[in-house]
Amino acid sequence: MRGCRQDRNVDSYTASMHSVSIVLTELNEAQEIERAVASLLAQEPAAAEVVVVDGGSTDGTWEWLEAAAARDSRLKAIRDETCSLKFSAGPVSRGRNVAIQAAKSPIIACADAGCTYTPDWLRNLTGPIARGEAEYALGGSCLDAQESTVWDVASAPFFSIRLSPTAPTKSCTARSMAFTRALWERIGGFPEDVLVGEDTLFDIAARRQTRPAFIANAKAHYRPGNSFGSASHQMARYAVSDGQSGVRWSRMFRNAARCGLEVLALASLRWTAVPLLVVLAIEGWYAYHRDWQHLRRFGTQAVLARLVFSISVPWVVAVNQIRGRFSRKPLTNRQNTVVRGA
Repeated sequence: MRGCRQDRNVDSYTASMHSVSIVLTELNEAQEIERAVASLLAQEPAAAEVVVVDGGSTDGTWEWLEAAAARDSRLKAIRDETCSLKFSAGPVSRGRNVAIQAAKSPIIACADAGCTYTPDWLRNLTGPIARGEAEYALGGSCLDAQESTVWDVASAPFFSIRLSPTAPTKSCTARSMAFTRALWERIGGFPEDVLVGEDTLFDIAARRQTRPAFIANAKAHYRPGNSFGSASHQMARYAVSDGQSGVRWSRMFRNAARCGLEVLALASLRWTAVPLLVVLAIEGWYAYHRDWQHLRRFGTQAVLARLVFSISVPWVVAVNQIRGRFSRKPLTNRQNTVVRGA
């Protein structure tokens, strides 16, 4: 009898997965889209559909999607050129909202074109929602260890990216996020007036409505491909967006305080090195406390790069969040600057 009950539970859960739609939005992702879509179509059990909104790609991405959708009826490709910076201040959010509106399921799982997903990702991420235990679930993201640069490793925790797929996380990222359509409707969708940080704003609104379920084994496998400069630039973009949106000011003040301590420590060197040693100890804690057990396996270069990046973070965050507070200049991104033939 126990075996029969287990079989019925499995059958019931598999059936519930047909009430899940995976959505993602992309623009000019020809180098990434095939791997992402293939991993989403390989979910076990399968989702009802994978809805991809293309914002008007000029690099061959849309042509690939059209051909892939013709081969597999589970893939639903939508071309909507208003999901680009030419027509929208928040094209990523707009693309997600368009995809969700077109989706047919009551449970929505958000994915990212720059990531891949293990076959049990969807089952793990949406399980609490399918069982009626939650309305909102967060899976987080981890580095694709086989394709990561030293600066990907160094910057990972500052972008809430884990170094291990099994590491616990309570971070918000739309690379791995699921919710009920009803919750999305109550919130009013993703905010279409910001380019970056839109998932943070959605998360803030969602947590006013319900408590998220944090799923340790449902991470998106991400390949940023960062250098020191590109990681710093991305950190600056997030900080500018936070300033423009008026969120996470406590984070800015913490980072500004770290900047002040560093300046005071250097100014004190004329008399004593003790303040500098204290600052280095504090920065070492910020650099390593989150994931030291995983970081050290990447070697000495990654360990040193982490410290360098950690020391730069408070300056990048504080300066750019203040800059964002007094600037309305819209942000841009790489995908919206790709031209045909590039």
